[in-house]
Amino acid sequence: MAKANPNRTLLDKTFKVSLVLKGLDGVLELVGGILLLLVSPAEMGSVVRYVTQHELSEDPHDLIATALVHLAGTMTTSATLFSAIYLLLHGLVKVVLVWAVLRDKLWAYPWMIAFLLVFIAYQGYELLVAFTWGMVLLTAFDIFIVWLTLHEYRAHRTRTANHRPKRQRVPEP
Repeated sequence: MAKANPNRTLLDKTFKVSLVLKGLDGVLELVGGILLLLVSPAEMGSVVRYVTQHELSEDPHDLIATALVHLAGTMTTSATLFSAIYLLLHGLVKVVLVWAVLRDKLWAYPWMIAFLLVFIAYQGYELLVAFTWGMVLLTAFDIFIVWLTLHEYRAHRTRTANHRPKRQRVPEP
C-alpha cells in the first residue's frame, strides 16, 4: 500500500485553508456591500465619529481614526452606491468560485485564477498610486492563492486523466 505524500497533504490543507479565508473575505464583502446599501453616508459619518471619538480625544492625530473620519466625511451617495455594487459583485463572484473549487468543479479553477489575476493587476496599479503595506500583503496572498490554485488544478487534471478509462480503437471494416 502506497504511503500518502506528506508534502501533498500539507499543500492540500494549505490550499483549502487559503480558499476558506478567501471565501470568508467574500462573505465579509457581501455584508459590507449590503450595509453600504442600507446606511446613508451621513449615518455612516455619525457612526464613524461615535466609534473614533474616544481614540481622538486621547490622541487627536491618531492616523487610523483621523483617516476613517476623513473618509466617512467625503463619502457621497454615488461613491457609496459604487462601493456597494463593487463589494456585492466582487464578494459574490469570490464566494461562488471558492465554493465551486472546494467542490472540485474543474471549470472553476481557471476562472478563479483569471479572477485573481485581474485583481492582482488592479492591486498593482493601486500600489503604484498609493502604496500601503495592507495592499502589499493582500496582493502577496492573492499571488500565493493563484500559485496554489494552479498547482491544484494541474494535480486535479492529472488525477482525472489517470482515472479515465482508455478508449480502445475499433478497427475499421
